[in-house]
Amino acid sequence: MTRAASGSSAKGGRTIVVGDVHGCADELEALLDKLALKRGDRLFLVGDLVVRGPSPNRVLQLVREVGGVAVCGNHEWRLLKWRELDSRRPKAKPALSEVDERLLASKMLRSTAADIDDEGWEQLERLPLWVEVPEHELLIVHAGLVPGVRLKKQTERNLLYMRGITSDGKPTEKRGAGVLWGKKYEGPMHVVFGHNARATPQLHPFATGIDTGCVYGGRLTALVLPEARKVPRSVEARRKLLVSVKARRPYQAIK
Repeated sequence: MTRAASGSSAKGGRTIVVGDVHGCADELEALLDKLALKRGDRLFLVGDLVVRGPSPNRVLQLVREVGGVAVCGNHEWRLLKWRELDSRRPKAKPALSEVDERLLASKMLRSTAADIDDEGWEQLERLPLWVEVPEHELLIVHAGLVPGVRLKKQTERNLLYMRGITSDGKPTEKRGAGVLWGKKYEGPMHVVFGHNARATPQLHPFATGIDTGCVYGGRLTALVLPEARKVPRSVEARRKLLVSVKARRPYQAIK
């Protein structure tokens, strides 16, 4: 898996970062229509393009059609792992671990995999763990990073899964445990991320969380930056840069 990628917006264009789509192709289409993409705009996505929602392959097609650049989410990582295990299971020696067997048994991953075409798999395999957009001093990751640790020293697991920081300074994946990592992060780059679905965006001074639970019946949200504009630290100024559409319906219950 690619560790990093960079993306520079064409002159005059906006930089648009979209939250977790989770196979909600109708909502992604509606959001793109609302944004009225024009020549020079660049589209980025925070990962979890697929799994849980109804139309994973169509989401991947839409992203390709508009030249979108996505980072890898934990669901893409699990899906790729599922595919690898499924391909070698008949000749797996030694036997697969209990963890791998549980992953292979996932009906959700199997149904997602069955919907994805060859182009989609190639697209998933190329996803980086992060994208830097230097002109905005912007970093895009899926889940989070440990404050005070250099980007290249961040673990793959934390980039894909972490939600908070415990009282002893350790990353945690548990929902509601510890303090949201964005509250502890102090830059220098502004991080836009997803993964931790909430009813409203997380608006920290140096981090913005835009997973607003579309697949659970919430909204699909984008942060829209004009050319070369840095992400404002002001919550009110940043809120004005958010664009969202309502989910057509809940596709899965919140766990």
